[in-house]
Amino acid sequence: MKFDVESVRKQFPALERKINGYPAAYLDCPGGTQVPQRVVDKVVEYLIWHNCNIHGAFATSIETDAIILDGRKAYADVFGCSWEEVSFGANATTLNFNLAHAIARDLKPGDEIVITDMDHEGNRGPWEILEERGIIIKDVKLDLEKCIIDMEDYKSKLNSKTKVAAFNYGSNGVGTVSDVKEMTRLAKEVGAITVVDAVNYALHGPIDVKDIDCDFLFCSAYKFFGPHVGILYGKKDVMESLKTIKVKEQEDWAPLKFETGTLNHEGIYGAAESVEFIASIGEKYEEHFTDKLEGLKGRRRKVIAGMLAIEAYEKPITEYLIDELCKIPGVKVYGPPRGYQRTSTISFTMSNKSPREAAEYLGEKGIFVWDGDFFASKTVFVLGLKESGGLIRIGLAPYNTKEEVDRALEAIRELAAM
Repeated sequence: MKFDVESVRKQFPALERKINGYPAAYLDCPGGTQVPQRVVDKVVEYLIWHNCNIHGAFATSIETDAIILDGRKAYADVFGCSWEEVSFGANATTLNFNLAHAIARDLKPGDEIVITDMDHEGNRGPWEILEERGIIIKDVKLDLEKCIIDMEDYKSKLNSKTKVAAFNYGSNGVGTVSDVKEMTRLAKEVGAITVVDAVNYALHGPIDVKDIDCDFLFCSAYKFFGPHVGILYGKKDVMESLKTIKVKEQEDWAPLKFETGTLNHEGIYGAAESVEFIASIGEKYEEHFTDKLEGLKGRRRKVIAGMLAIEAYEKPITEYLIDELCKIPGVKVYGPPRGYQRTSTISFTMSNKSPREAAEYLGEKGIFVWDGDFFASKTVFVLGLKESGGLIRIGLAPYNTKEEVDRALEAIRELAAM
C-alpha cells in the first residue's frame, strides 16, 4: 500500500506554521492531533447556522437534536455498537468520574476494584477516590523490562470481591497495546464490570467493543482529529442498570443518563466530521484490507479501513524511529519488545539532558515533542523516572512524514553529543 501522505497533509492548515524559520513538525500527537479544515468548517457552521439548545420546536433546535443523534451514529460506527450506547461528555476523564460514581452507588465497603500501573490517571483517579467509601483498590504491576502488563499479577488480583476491572487499550506513556479482550474475559469470570481506556489507542487501530465484550470503553475526539469532546461506549443493559449522577430532570435512559447539562454541540458536530475524515482515508485504501473487512458495511467498513491504513502507514516509521533512537549513545527507549503490539507512541530518556531540556531544544527547531509523565504518573513512577523529569515522548499521526522523523533524530543526535 502506497499511502499518500501529501494529500492528507494538505487538509491540515496547522502544518503551514513555522517556528524560528523551521516548518512545525507536530510529533506531539499522543497529547492530541491537529485538526483538518473540514472539522474546523463543521464547528464554524454549527456556531453560525445551528447554534441552539435541544428539544425545541424551531429549526435550529431541531437541527441540533439531529446533529447530536448523527454524532452518536458516527461513533457507533467507530466502536461497532448501537447509537443508543454512545454518550458524550466534556472529556474522557469527566465521563469516567461520572461512571465511577454511578457504579459506586451499588458498592459496599470491602468490595474491590482492580486498576493497573500502566494506566493514565483518567482511569486510575476516578477509581482511587472511591477508597473514601471503603472500597479496596488493587494495582496490577508492570513487567518493567518489557513495559507490559504482568498478566499473572492481573489474574492474581481478580476474585469474587472484584466489582470493577479498569485498564487501558494503548499506553499513552510507553505505547504498549494490551490484550484487552483477554483482560475482559478474565474479569468477567469473576463477575466484574470492565472499563477500557482507549484514549491513546483510538487513533491507531480498529475498535470492536462487541468482540472485546467490555462493558464500557471511552476515548477523546481530540486525539484523532476532532475537538475536545469525550465519548463513552456503554453496553446498553449495563448502562440501564446503573443509577447515574444527574439532575432529576435529566432523562433516565441510555445514553442520555450519563450526560450532565448542556453538551458541547459544536464539538460533537466537529467530532462526527473527524470520523468522516477517517472514513475518507478508508474509502481510498479499503481494497488493500478486504480480508479484514469481511462482513462490514457502510461507514463502519470505511472507518475500519481508515484505521488499518493509518496503522499500516505509521508502523514502519515507528519501527525506524525506535531503531535509530536505540543507536544514539545515552538514549534509552521505554516500551514493549519488538514484535509486541504497540502504537506509534515512543518514549525515551537521554543520559545527558533532562526531558524538559530535550523538549525545549527540539521545540526551538520546530519539532514538537512532549516531556514529563503525561498523566501516566504511576507508569513513570514505577519505572523510576519521576525524580529525573519523566520521559521524552514522540507520537505519530498520518500527517507526519519520515522526513520529519529524520529531523527529530538529527536534533537528538546533536543534543546527545553536547
